[in-house]
Amino acid sequence: MRLLVLGAGLQGSACAYDLLHQPDVTEVLLADKAVDHLPKFLAPFVGGKLKPMTLDVTDRDATLRAMQGVKAVMCAVPYYFNMPMTEAAIAAGAHFSDLGGNTEIVFQQKTLDGRAKAAGVTVTPDCGLAPGMVNILAQLGISRCDTVSTVKIFVGGLPQKPEPPLNYQVVYSLEGVLDYYTTLSWVIRDGKRHQVKALSEREPVHFDGLGELEAFHTAGGLSTIGFRYEGKIPTMEYKTLRYPGHAHIMEAIRELGLLDLGPINVKGTPVVPRDVAIACMAPRLNKPDGRDLVAMRVIVSGVKGGQPITHTFEMVDRFDEKTHITSMERTTGFSLAITGLMQARGQVAAAGVHTSDECMPGESYVAELAKRGIHIAESAS
Repeated sequence: MRLLVLGAGLQGSACAYDLLHQPDVTEVLLADKAVDHLPKFLAPFVGGKLKPMTLDVTDRDATLRAMQGVKAVMCAVPYYFNMPMTEAAIAAGAHFSDLGGNTEIVFQQKTLDGRAKAAGVTVTPDCGLAPGMVNILAQLGISRCDTVSTVKIFVGGLPQKPEPPLNYQVVYSLEGVLDYYTTLSWVIRDGKRHQVKALSEREPVHFDGLGELEAFHTAGGLSTIGFRYEGKIPTMEYKTLRYPGHAHIMEAIRELGLLDLGPINVKGTPVVPRDVAIACMAPRLNKPDGRDLVAMRVIVSGVKGGQPITHTFEMVDRFDEKTHITSMERTTGFSLAITGLMQARGQVAAAGVHTSDECMPGESYVAELAKRGIHIAESAS
């Protein structure tokens, strides 16, 4: 089968790499505005199953042509393209999945449910790490309980060798990170949705082999699962993991206005503070030779058969020294690939628009991760 990956950045390239290793995949089209600087791990496939192609996704006609004849489209371009890419995939009769990143856009995609059903295709937003993997695991835990009292999600991409002052390295878009640090986060408390400030309510979280990390609220991780379970689950929240002290520094930077998007006057020139912050921070936080890791824990507490039970899903994944694929690429890009493959193979729910936690078969998904060396430790107590 022929598959299309939109976006040849970090996650799109990792997604393509995974697809290229599947025996039932005959061709992978990897499309972006520029495809002349692909990562080394894709080089052996160019000229074979991998077909890089130049594509500007703002050109609707060209995008539709690229989607013609492919079984599934995996979208790894910035989130604000997800809606038009969904519309194009439905028009082309191709299954579609993306990395999510904006809950409002996911709700817009859900308005296309009737069109997707009419076209006989599945559309699955939120298929990365968070949202994505953590939401699928949360749903798996929920499905194993008769009633649920609490869902807590912790996840973060971290450097294996932290360097001050932030003890952080860029593992995906710095713009995206700062969005999450400056946007209100949805939580469920007492069964009702509330918004809390990003970087707030910091708490220590211990991981064997890593020691103590800190967890704090950021936007986007729960996505629509928080809306689905409002009034049904009393407590649900998502927190990002970093090394201790990171959130305090970033909160100070934010409160000083250095992450604001409104332009200010600097010596007669309008300047956007966040643009300056990114220009200053990005060169210092990009570590080309740095090794990353991803730490994740999902805790679902409830009752089964009249007895209290807690299901815990935990993962610590590290940079792949053999392929030089980062852990963030593995856990995000491979997750997108798994979704696209399961759609193409008819293993996902019936046609329509469903988020990953609504339609992905949890046990099968965990098994697919394990095939790729991404191991989820499960326990019940």
